[in-house]
Amino acid sequence: METLNNLLLGFSVALQPDMLMFCFIGSLVGTLTGVLPGLGPAAAMAILIPFAAGLPAMAAIVMLAAIYYGAMYGGSTTSILLNIPGEAASVITCIDGHQMARQGRAGAALGIAAISSFIAGTIGLFGLVFFAPFLVDVALEFGPPEYFGLLMLGLSVAISLAGDSFAKGMASAAFGLLIAAVGIDPQSGILRYTFGTINLMGGFDIVVVVIGLFAISEVIINAQASSGSILTEKIKGLWPGWNDLRSALGSIGRGSVVGFLLGLIPGVAPPVVTFVSYDLEKRISKTPERFGQGAIEGVASPEGANNAATSSGMIPLFSLGLPTSASLAVLLGAFMVHGLQPGPLMFEQQKELIWGVIASMYIGNCMLLVLNLPLIPLWVRLLKVPYPILGPMILVICVIAAYGARSNLFDVWVMLAFGLIGYLMRITGFPTVPLIIAVILGDKIENALRQSLTISDGSLGIFIKRPIAATFLALTVLSVAFALWTRLSAKRMSPSSG
Repeated sequence: METLNNLLLGFSVALQPDMLMFCFIGSLVGTLTGVLPGLGPAAAMAILIPFAAGLPAMAAIVMLAAIYYGAMYGGSTTSILLNIPGEAASVITCIDGHQMARQGRAGAALGIAAISSFIAGTIGLFGLVFFAPFLVDVALEFGPPEYFGLLMLGLSVAISLAGDSFAKGMASAAFGLLIAAVGIDPQSGILRYTFGTINLMGGFDIVVVVIGLFAISEVIINAQASSGSILTEKIKGLWPGWNDLRSALGSIGRGSVVGFLLGLIPGVAPPVVTFVSYDLEKRISKTPERFGQGAIEGVASPEGANNAATSSGMIPLFSLGLPTSASLAVLLGAFMVHGLQPGPLMFEQQKELIWGVIASMYIGNCMLLVLNLPLIPLWVRLLKVPYPILGPMILVICVIAAYGARSNLFDVWVMLAFGLIGYLMRITGFPTVPLIIAVILGDKIENALRQSLTISDGSLGIFIKRPIAATFLALTVLSVAFALWTRLSAKRMSPSSG
């Protein structure tokens, strides 16, 4: 009953005209972010954080959260029409979505993608409402050792699931921890890795790092790639027929459940969730040969999974302060810009804000359903803008955002440097997600470790004596061991190894 009362409180805040306006702006920008290849929600959110810093905390969080889940809606448009994913989670939608478009069923594919996203998003939000308070009650029992174990588990999962090479994932995370250590030691006040440069005393700004790693590197990659050819015929029948809906309903439900459960796990990004959901749907289908040939279930299931994962990923962020993806790491950065720390205490101390944001996600979900289908002709025209024009526009916005973060020209150079680093990492197969998760969690891991050792007078035994901390650390070891085992097994089974 208390949860429902809190949700009603949230709606009383979220339905205010100014909050509705920021929710609408975020939903529109998020859809545009998903539609435009080469941007992505993490980069778009990072670009807008400096602008959002001047807004009230709730307005900023509502807008940035709407960009995140709005991008999941918009990403399917380019996947279906162009065979180019608007963002990473929509890669799998290309397989059957574009085939449907080539068969003259683009409208049905776009319609089922929007409907699936809406249903899955709603299911995920119900889960968020009832799961988050439960996790808060558990988290209130956490001390520094438990948080250290949890943060290490999140980092290990992000490493384990990031690409085919475990060594590259480890190297990426280690580089991220090194970046997080730059600046003034919070306990001793000693300067670390500043090399006598006053600009590094405050460390690297997370917003600038994210803009470089994601937005700048994406612009470089897309400037090199050849553009796809959009379908020029008029799109008809945006509302799927009854047979399509009946075929897709079960896929939507299964995709929603898979997406919600996997979205709770730190490091399991929406692209992973969509591949798992698509693979499950193909395996249980009585006619698996239809997949890849324009099966509507191949659109409904992954689109449902990525939107459910978007909602469930908010649960560990809001209740534990633990981001499960790069986009949520950026959202955590937005909380910090406003002096807020997501976690169990926020549900008591900032009840109006946290429940207002959750309620706004229900409203944004409805806005996106109404927005997406009528605006498809506009997105089609926008997709015809040549990238040599679009790319420089994105670069200009990135420069403005990087400078605006701290009004420091040095940050612009840092952004460009990390853009080059991100580009080199991507072309050499080094995952960027472990890096950005490590940058976000680095100081938290260090503080939790130091506080734990202070409590125990320097004894590491505290991590074994505390059952929850010991469980998290055991799961961390298992996560690393499982990742190593699966990669070694894959090498042994590959033809080249024989």
